[in-house]
Amino acid sequence: MYDTFSSDYDRFVNWKARLSFELPFIEQLVQPLGAPPRLLDAACGTGMHAIALAQRGYPTCGADLSAPMIERARENAAAGSSKVRFETAGFGQLAQTFGRQQFDAVLCLGNSLPHVITAEALTGALADFAACLRPGGLLLVQNRNFDAVMASKERWMEPQAHREGDAEWIFLRFYDYEPEDLISFNIVTLRRKGSAPWEQQVTTTRLRPQLQAGLVTALQSAGFEQINCWGSMNGAAFEALKSGNLIVTAYRA
Repeated sequence: MYDTFSSDYDRFVNWKARLSFELPFIEQLVQPLGAPPRLLDAACGTGMHAIALAQRGYPTCGADLSAPMIERARENAAAGSSKVRFETAGFGQLAQTFGRQQFDAVLCLGNSLPHVITAEALTGALADFAACLRPGGLLLVQNRNFDAVMASKERWMEPQAHREGDAEWIFLRFYDYEPEDLISFNIVTLRRKGSAPWEQQVTTTRLRPQLQAGLVTALQSAGFEQINCWGSMNGAAFEALKSGNLIVTAYRA
């Protein structure tokens, strides 16, 4: 999905608004960890969080399983004159790629962790995060709040739109609920230029909803402690049936 979607991803996300909202909370968490703390953005996509943090003086690396996403991240870093090391690496490959105990914080943002669809793969991903962190290092996870999603079987998400000159994009996102508690996550991309007919593309990937209780238990089993949950990247309290996000912080023992 993300190989195909990489060319449109930065049109899909309103980065100015998103970073303005999320960076204060991220900085509040990472600033006490070092002078300055070393950060790894796992599943970094097109690299915009990593680049923004590097521009604020944090030594930052980024990794993503999708090579086209990493190519875009490197282009974005060059355009912003930012020094960020970006590597193509998925969950389970991070410590091997960057070295063990190299970071004060690992960030896993943008609902990336639910792309791990087996319990064994989740165990491996969390062990990899722990291996990247120095003792006492922070893991920050930003997931969709699947407690609420699965309770309501909510299917459609708010459409997104983007314009560049006379070109226009509309992005529609929806879920298909599958057996064995899996979800198909679909993005319909509509694009046109001027008065030309709309063109359409559909991309799909599978997710396993991670509920709060199960994720906390998995983190504990992976050796994390001081686990806390929030409902938003502004530090709002987590409400299982109301919050839009499940934000989790945990520290490596």
